[in-house]
Amino acid sequence: MKYYSLNDYLKKKYGEKIYKIAINGGFTCPNRDGTLGPGGCIFCSGQGSGEFAEDAALSVTEQIERGKKRIADKIKNGRYIAYFQAFTNTYAPVDRLRELFTEAMNHPDVALLSIATRPDCLPDEVIALLAELNRIKPVWVELGLQTIHEKTADYIRRGYPLSVFDDAVKRLKAAGLSVIVHVILCLPGETEAEMLDTVRYVAGCGIDGIKLQLLQVLKDTDLASDYLAGKFTLPTLTEYCDLVCKSLRLIPKDVVVHRLTGDGDKKLLIAPQWCGDKKKVLNTLRRKIAEEPSEELLISAQTDQAL
Repeated sequence: MKYYSLNDYLKKKYGEKIYKIAINGGFTCPNRDGTLGPGGCIFCSGQGSGEFAEDAALSVTEQIERGKKRIADKIKNGRYIAYFQAFTNTYAPVDRLRELFTEAMNHPDVALLSIATRPDCLPDEVIALLAELNRIKPVWVELGLQTIHEKTADYIRRGYPLSVFDDAVKRLKAAGLSVIVHVILCLPGETEAEMLDTVRYVAGCGIDGIKLQLLQVLKDTDLASDYLAGKFTLPTLTEYCDLVCKSLRLIPKDVVVHRLTGDGDKKLLIAPQWCGDKKKVLNTLRRKIAEEPSEELLISAQTDQAL
């Protein structure tokens, strides 16, 4: 049993390791501006998952240059992924999106764009723009699905049904765009079988990549209130590693695994505390995967480093 890590993909495609630079385009989200609701998804921090992005007050070019300095000890004279990460990065007029994305793409050190968004924020004119840009440099579209189960989607206040996700994937792929899907493991109330059903469904719907994300409880979220009230528990590191291995068995060998766990801002992290030690988590995952009695897994020591 093998899996295709992001690090392996980038080295095969570009001949070198490429790091992500998180960019804040100053967007909001229909789950925050009142269109769907004011509070965001139940797990989402006030930064819209963009804790590691640069200051939105800076230009895209300035953010890229700052990002390069942040990781200068890891890479010099290399190429980068411009990752529009914070909030919903297609939730704006097309002219504004064109301005921001084109500025990033025009940077000589940017090899490709990665755009995180919601499936319900991809009107045809936005997909047409992304397809146009994709003919200049590669464009990845990252969709935050999290789960296929409607009861959980309602609890986390996702704000759209699974059919919207299915339609977005179909239209993005028809436009020639690469699609990466975010899945959150260990959401409250879900059984292991339900989590694996989500991985199986996502992996089989024609996507190009998948991100497996451990649920993290962050300060000042509604999820934190439920956790502190004892309404759900989170796995141990050993339990999570077992779940990741079971998930990897369901992912086709040509689907790139962009993430095995993810790491949040330690200043905001409430639980599980063990995920704050990224090096330990990745080392434990590597050992667990290497010990699997079935077909050997190809593990990249740097799978999550670009994220």
